[in-house]
Amino acid sequence: MSTPTVAQPRTSTRTPRPWLMLAFGVLGQASSTVFVSTPAFLIPLLHSERGLSLAQAGLLASTPTFGLVLTLIAWGWLSDRIGERWVIASGLAVTALAAFGAMFVSSYLALGVLFLLGGMAAASPNAASGRVVIGWFPKERRGLAMGIRQMCQPLGVAVAAVSIPVLAASGGVAAALLVPAVLCAVSAALCAIGIVDPPRPPRRTAAGEAAHPQTTWRPYRQTSLLWRIHGVSMLLVIPQFTVSTFGLVWLVTELRMPALVAGVVIGVSQFAGAIGRIGIGVLSDRVGSHLRPLRWVSLAAVAVMLLMAAASALGSVPAAIILIVAAVVTVADNGLAYTSVAEIAGPFWSGRALGAQNTGQFLAASVVGPAVGALIGWVGYPVAFAVIALCPAVATPLVPRDRELAVVPE
Repeated sequence: MSTPTVAQPRTSTRTPRPWLMLAFGVLGQASSTVFVSTPAFLIPLLHSERGLSLAQAGLLASTPTFGLVLTLIAWGWLSDRIGERWVIASGLAVTALAAFGAMFVSSYLALGVLFLLGGMAAASPNAASGRVVIGWFPKERRGLAMGIRQMCQPLGVAVAAVSIPVLAASGGVAAALLVPAVLCAVSAALCAIGIVDPPRPPRRTAAGEAAHPQTTWRPYRQTSLLWRIHGVSMLLVIPQFTVSTFGLVWLVTELRMPALVAGVVIGVSQFAGAIGRIGIGVLSDRVGSHLRPLRWVSLAAVAVMLLMAAASALGSVPAAIILIVAAVVTVADNGLAYTSVAEIAGPFWSGRALGAQNTGQFLAASVVGPAVGALIGWVGYPVAFAVIALCPAVATPLVPRDRELAVVPE
């Protein structure tokens, strides 16, 4: 009787270049972030020249983010089915088309529809590029690689902040939208050419049996690990967005810091936070765990939020230093949690799991503005910051222990 042949995993004849693919992934996600961020920087122009109310302009600015949240899990599911390369490339291409189309419309409704569609497409690299890092980088380098990948968002926002207001002032909405349109089109082409889908184990043998333990792994049913990490990340988003949303107004109104100086402090804090993501990734590689540093970061977030609560009594200079430290600490968990989710989910669930991870974080972040703003108005900054410290305090015991990963198939 002949021995059944085993189906081979999906492979490519191209030589994989992990660092080059990481660079293309960073460019792709940063480009999509530029698109999602662009409408917010168009609010002054839409308000003054197109006659939109601030409420209308603000709603328009929120449509890409809303579209992104709607489709993160769907893009993740698609990447689990067909691979990451074409998910990333096609999503960026559609985002570019939406941006180009928005350059030639004038109605509020048409602009909103195109921003919404572009945001829905812009979710593709968020959901799929993490699997490229997990698939091609060895475990001892994933922390560094994912830390670099997590710089995409601040990098994209920085590019939008520098370019969009200037171009909008000189050339209007169309000139401003040319930036995300070109960036997304170029990055779509580069990702289609340069990204190679990571290999996956075969799902079935020729006899129809499961070929690998990962093919039957159901991470959301067989363990609580992913649910707990999602919950931890949602809790840790709250201090992160509290610092980024209210840090500037806290320095100016509570500590009487000049607006220009406060702006410099916020800029330094954002840059330091981006570098900190890489640093914590390197640390996780050194200690051989992503979960232990995640627990350390959660504990550190409790400390920095309590320091923020006490900073009002210390003067503006110590407060500025504390804010910068808080900005670094409160963003350091993102790459650690993201990497852990992808590793636990495995090659057949990582797309959906990463989509769910991002969706939960976006939903939690959307609550911060109104809820924390109301809390500050009710009890003031010091007490509000102390209350926010409860979020990482609750998150810390939820972080799984390394020994609990024994249930995850290799």
